[in-house]
Amino acid sequence: MKADEIKKLDAYFKRTFNSNMAVKARPRKDDSAEVYIGDEFLGVVFKDDEDGDLSYNFSMAILDADL
Repeated sequence: MKADEIKKLDAYFKRTFNSNMAVKARPRKDDSAEVYIGDEFLGVVFKDDEDGDLSYNFSMAILDADL
């Protein structure tokens, strides 16, 4: 993802969910970014530009041990 997209997503996650969230670029990947709260990894945001309709999908795995 481009830096301006990451900045917009970062502001969205902070505003919508938690001001401690951060969206960061992924090494060697340009179709997604990583989402963190502090130093804890939460998930990945994927860019979906299919059929000209741009959207972003957030994917977060929840381990049974964390429940």
